[in-house]
Amino acid sequence: MSMVTRRLGLSLLAASLTVLSTAPASLLTARAAQEPATIQMWFDTTGGAESAECTITNVVDPFNEQSDTAQVEATMQANGWQATRTALAGGGGPDIVTTPGPSWAVELSRAGQLANLDEFAAQFGWDERFVPWALNLGTVEDSLFSLPTQQETMVVFYNKTLFDEKGWQVPTTLDEMKTLSETIAADGIIPFAHGNQEWRPANHWYLGEFLNQVAGPQKVYDFLTGSAKLTDPEFVEAVNQLTEYQQNGWFMGGLENYYTTTSDAFHSALGSGEAAMMMEGTWFLTEASNFFGEAAGNSNDWGWFPTPSLTGEATFDLGIGSTYSVNAASQHQAEAAEFLDYLFSPETQGRLLTECGSDPAPIKIDASALEGVDPRHIEIIETLNESAANNNYGYLMWTFFAPKVDSFMTENIERVWAGEMTADELLAEAQVIHDEEMAAGSVPPIPARD
Repeated sequence: MSMVTRRLGLSLLAASLTVLSTAPASLLTARAAQEPATIQMWFDTTGGAESAECTITNVVDPFNEQSDTAQVEATMQANGWQATRTALAGGGGPDIVTTPGPSWAVELSRAGQLANLDEFAAQFGWDERFVPWALNLGTVEDSLFSLPTQQETMVVFYNKTLFDEKGWQVPTTLDEMKTLSETIAADGIIPFAHGNQEWRPANHWYLGEFLNQVAGPQKVYDFLTGSAKLTDPEFVEAVNQLTEYQQNGWFMGGLENYYTTTSDAFHSALGSGEAAMMMEGTWFLTEASNFFGEAAGNSNDWGWFPTPSLTGEATFDLGIGSTYSVNAASQHQAEAAEFLDYLFSPETQGRLLTECGSDPAPIKIDASALEGVDPRHIEIIETLNESAANNNYGYLMWTFFAPKVDSFMTENIERVWAGEMTADELLAEAQVIHDEEMAAGSVPPIPARD
């Protein structure tokens, strides 16, 4: 920039400031009112940024184009959940708060860090849009503090090409899955592609599945509502069975590998046939095409089956992937709620499903929104909805367990796997914490079983 141009620019700026300083206060107020509020939103990039980038492209950018009152500023954040918790504790953080699940949202709301959404729920009709049980998970003392994102379940994904080549049959009972795992391991193949190097709470994916599939969903419900104890024999057996899988080396070849393997690495192991199965949530559907077929450099295909149960009856553990809330410290709560209303519209949720492969939130979406979606994905969504409608569902830990119980069990199950603690000891301590959380009202609302 030349010196003449710079001086001219400074002169124009000074003139502009003079005009503004002499403008009527009403005009200044009107101009300020026309400026859209900037809404901060953080996107966790743990495990990769692809999902965040897709959401920004298909939700944030279109919202910003059509809104005159708010502009969402998206920020990629490594270890986003931990960064969010730290910022909120200090009175800061993004305007829109994302948590890994309803139990964490309950914890934040009780700490006074989330805004009450009752007024916005009435304004936008969210009680008519969301499935009642899912919206109720965001309530604390009858007030709404969070909205549920993806409706999720856990299933077993498997390398279908490998199964066909080996002549292996899909198991329906836990006994059949154990026998199959022995067969797979004897063939020099890893039974399950698992690891928690990037996300330690992956521990509760497997722990929750065994609790529900061994003890049964009714037993888990009884525990959550206070009429059963974690120390009951059914739960002890569940933990012991999971521990046997880990100690046999069926999860990624052994505990050392389990603790040091990244998600891309174990997903690649499944896709290449180095591993045969993987117990994971429906969020994997957004990434499956990256690890199977031509794009992944192999000719393999994948399939899925319900996590086997003790009885052989297919039961799907139900839950919510994450939640969205408004920061209690935000200066733009109404504008943040405007974005949430846009995010949870049927049109936006349909676009996230078709463009990003994200499971839709528990809202009513027209069947036309599923056009172009992988039939296997549709099958899982339809099966889950049918299972929930028929009261044939279990309880994902990050959705229904009190946050301190979930955290304690997620971390200390590793001590059981290492032989430093027994299943009885783990569950006895967890029960004490659960009783304290029940007394404090920190257990998420549990929908009644019909």
